[in-house]
Amino acid sequence: MAKARKIPLRKSVVSGEIIDKRDLLRIVKNKEGQVSIDPTGKANGRGAYIKLDNDEALQAKKKQVFNRAFSMEVDAAFYDELIAYVDHKVKRRELGLE
Repeated sequence: MAKARKIPLRKSVVSGEIIDKRDLLRIVKNKEGQVSIDPTGKANGRGAYIKLDNDEALQAKKKQVFNRAFSMEVDAAFYDELIAYVDHKVKRRELGLE
């Protein structure tokens, strides 16, 4: 009898729902205080997650959720980059490329 594997779950900082880690995007703040998108999910630093969803990315910008999550002022240009990245990933999933 095969042992059931654990599915890693994480909480989205925008919606607050707990989702499978593979359906989330990790945003990381490193020791230097730089905030970036972590597509691998393995970069060093403090991580926060959002769902790979266009509406959730727009809500993240509107609510400035990473300012609260990382206790610092996150540049508005980062939120625009995040929206573009999420849009690209969503389109790739719809085409069946991921």
